[in-house]
Amino acid sequence: MKGFFHPISRAQAEKYADEYIKLLSIKTASSETPIKSLSGGNQQKVILARWLLANPVYLILDEPTRGIDIGTKVEIQKLVLKLASEGKSVTFISSELDEMIRTCSRLVVMRDGKVVGELRGADLNQNTIMATIAGGES
Repeated sequence: MKGFFHPISRAQAEKYADEYIKLLSIKTASSETPIKSLSGGNQQKVILARWLLANPVYLILDEPTRGIDIGTKVEIQKLVLKLASEGKSVTFISSELDEMIRTCSRLVVMRDGKVVGELRGADLNQNTIMATIAGGES
């Protein structure tokens, strides 16, 4: 495991940066480009790459696609599905219903900090989700 308590060499850092730039399709002039000069979507991907470098078994992604272009949104959603297919557990929090339907295998609706519904399979559709959000039975 590498990271804060297990520093990596400059050469390893450059190797990982190049690897994740390709893996996540990060649009940048080079791995030396400061993160703050990248677009919002590419900044999101860099942050995600940093977490993926730690090889987590569980990720909590809270609105990971908010405020980014549709192309980058789709790339991140595909990555989430790939991580799940590799056996990683991902909690994906989003306020966008279409995104949740495309990305999740199970959806939990919460209101005031309490679970008010859990949907999966055929129930993962806009009508059932909206009914659960509005207070109907799941």
